Amino acid sequence: MTKGIKGLAAAAALTVSATWVSAQTQGVTDDEIVIGSVNDLSGIFAAVGVPATKGANVVFDRVNAAGGVHGRTIRYVVEDNGYQMPRAMQGYNKLLNRDKVFAMLQSLGTPMNLAGFKLLDPKGIPNVAPLTASTQMLQEPIKNKFTSFSTYFDQSRIGVKYLADQFGSQNVCTMYLPTDFGEEILEGSKAGAEEAGIAFVAETTHKPDETDFVGSLSKLKEEGCDIVTIALGVRQAITVVGTAKKMGLTDMKFMGTAASFLTVVAQVPGGVTDGFYAAASWQDLWARADDPVPAAFIEEYKAATGEDPVGFSMLGYSAAEMMVKALEAAGPDLTHESFIAAMESLDYQDDLVGNRMTYGPDDHQGADTVFVSVVENGTWKLVYEE
Repeated sequence: MTKGIKGLAAAAALTVSATWVSAQTQGVTDDEIVIGSVNDLSGIFAAVGVPATKGANVVFDRVNAAGGVHGRTIRYVVEDNGYQMPRAMQGYNKLLNRDKVFAMLQSLGTPMNLAGFKLLDPKGIPNVAPLTASTQMLQEPIKNKFTSFSTYFDQSRIGVKYLADQFGSQNVCTMYLPTDFGEEILEGSKAGAEEAGIAFVAETTHKPDETDFVGSLSKLKEEGCDIVTIALGVRQAITVVGTAKKMGLTDMKFMGTAASFLTVVAQVPGGVTDGFYAAASWQDLWARADDPVPAAFIEEYKAATGEDPVGFSMLGYSAAEMMVKALEAAGPDLTHESFIAAMESLDYQDDLVGNRMTYGPDDHQGADTVFVSVVENGTWKLVYEE
């Protein structure tokens, strides 16, 4: 009898302990985990943010329907920043102070993430798989920050070297938004030119709402640019490539980074973007549509949304799967410390994105391989990896 009473007391103590831990951890209750995102659902990178959000929700809806993670369902709260700083900060403040999120997932935009860190870091809120490949996503304090892929700097650097080697190019130029995002691609392009032993000769800066690039392209033609790296919005990148073709600038090779590696870019009617290159850290979804894992994802996504997925649907899905893996590994007594330790233990092959994800206490970047692809007949074709 005494042993039975002691057993009940121990069980009660464990229950109280778990409840107390949950009560002390923002965004965690006995039956729910709140995950947040400040994303672009209406601005110049909505072609990234909208499908990524849908992809993540396919995973969370499936997990919740099966009972959640350790008995807790996941509530994913997404605030639209429209790729504008004031709206982004409003979103961060709401998520942190009203929704009390446990962690952030897939927040979009380099400048928006950097500003958000000032609010996240003091609270120790994890920032997971941001939709930006900036090197600054792993700035100190690094403990609560986890990126998925290679950086814009390395993507630009490796892409420029590849194009120089393939085409004997001599002069590199960059068209960019004068933000942290654009400036990193600019510096990566300069580094790639230096490593290839060729010259970086010109740059042009642009506004997010700019639509006429004839003057800038004329300048780059005069400078003799034969490789042009692009750090612009999605529609802008398409417009630049189309305008260059109309101007007869067929000797210029245009290359974007992960921000331009989109299904919609490849599928512009009339072959407008054929010949456009992108350096990213994952492989194109539809080029591997017959492979088992991508095929299963396409089927699940279409059944859940009624739509065909695109590349960033895949990234949102993959990031949400990674979040679930970490939540499962963290155990039922979920805290920021247990979650961070769980993230640092992940090591798996992600056959959906085509890259290996490996983390550790001193490694918060999941993968670093760079894949260079080119648009051919409306689809992305892999031509190089490093």
